[in-house]
Amino acid sequence: MGVMAIPRAARVYIGCALLGAAACGLPALRPGAQTPWGTVALVAGLYAVCELPGRCPLLGRALGGSVPMGAGSFFPVLLTSALLLPPSAAALTALPGALLARVEQRPAGVRRVWRAGQLVLAVWAAALVATVLSCEEVLGHGAHTPDFPYVLLPAGVAVLTFCLVLTALDGGIRWTAEGLAARTAWRGLFLRALAPHAVHGLAGLMMAVLWRSTYGPVAALFVLLPMYISCWVFAQYHRERAAHQATIRALVQAVDIKDTYTRGHSERVGRASVLIARELGMEEERLEILRFAGILHDVGKLGVPTRVLRKDGPLTPEERRIIELHPEYGHEMIRGIGFLGEARAAILHHHEKMDGSGYPYGLRGGQIPEFARVVAVADAFDAMTSTRSYSRARPVEKAVAELERCAGTHFDPRMVRALVRALDRHGWQTGVTADEPPPPGTVAPEAPVVPTPRPVARRDTAPEPPLARPQGTA
Repeated sequence: MGVMAIPRAARVYIGCALLGAAACGLPALRPGAQTPWGTVALVAGLYAVCELPGRCPLLGRALGGSVPMGAGSFFPVLLTSALLLPPSAAALTALPGALLARVEQRPAGVRRVWRAGQLVLAVWAAALVATVLSCEEVLGHGAHTPDFPYVLLPAGVAVLTFCLVLTALDGGIRWTAEGLAARTAWRGLFLRALAPHAVHGLAGLMMAVLWRSTYGPVAALFVLLPMYISCWVFAQYHRERAAHQATIRALVQAVDIKDTYTRGHSERVGRASVLIARELGMEEERLEILRFAGILHDVGKLGVPTRVLRKDGPLTPEERRIIELHPEYGHEMIRGIGFLGEARAAILHHHEKMDGSGYPYGLRGGQIPEFARVVAVADAFDAMTSTRSYSRARPVEKAVAELERCAGTHFDPRMVRALVRALDRHGWQTGVTADEPPPPGTVAPEAPVVPTPRPVARRDTAPEPPLARPQGTA
């Protein structure tokens, strides 16, 4: 994605943040500003060195591959500068490290510059609060010990300010760049960030106290050891998460190989499920599990005979009963995978219906788990809007109309409304999911998501219960 692909509102927002950051840091460069350049250079260099392994693969491997995987691992260094330095000088310490930090998503340049501006603003605000509350005096200097416990007050308020500014700016970029609703963009950001920032603040205060002690900046470097250990633990978490992702991909690839008629379907159901959940204001920590639920909702088809999945003609009643066992097969397959959490219930119940006519247990209404109700809507929507070798995609508008018509009987109306809002905001990219697209000029029947009159097609000529799909789209 290039710079021009960024929404105009987001470009304006980023531009305003960068202008604000420049206004915060420039006073330190004016003649006669009496900026303590020695301390600025030491802190800025230390932060840059901390961020460098994430940018340099060779250096990261030299450190055993335990490079921090996310922003914020070395915030204690920045918070130290906020407690030690005047606001404009403290703001400058964030620049080198922010510009060197690792960026995995494109456009990397824009993201890096945005991150630098965001950190400059946050550090400046934290330092301003610390200055107003006379943090420099209570920290002590040399033989003068810090004034405990009063020093905790300015340090704590400075950390709180740092957290508030970062989360406020994060919410703004989610609102302008990702198109989220305002209430969703900021929901829960501050509360989720508060605990980690409090820990960073304690480390930053410890570093500032040692810096101002008789032992000087060298003593403050000892704080880097527990910081590095925390980064190592964080990296292990990300490695474990990467292993989880690999497990999911392997299962999905196995399903795609076995049932070529729905290739790509699982990934899109996962994406649609997350769109619905974001509109509902679901907590961020649940979104990843819901995405796994959407991706793995058909994993039980690995337990269905291939001859049934790929059958060209109508299904017999016995074959239909076999197909309808796939949610239970899927639940059994992933039962021992602990990190999937709520996803297991969604995989088991995503074919239940609000009126109790679904399977495998005939649950109705609120008895159906929330994740299952989300995945059911996402699954049906993608089945209708995907072009396959035996059916032509319906336009998004017609698919939405069908979902709305069946809301309350088959689907949770709340989930349908959330999908409609998400589609209005983000649109939807459909795609061919069979091995081969239909021949040019071929008019295929529409995917049978609801019991509407339609031409007879191969693989789907037997009467079906309401909202049943061809065996390839179960």
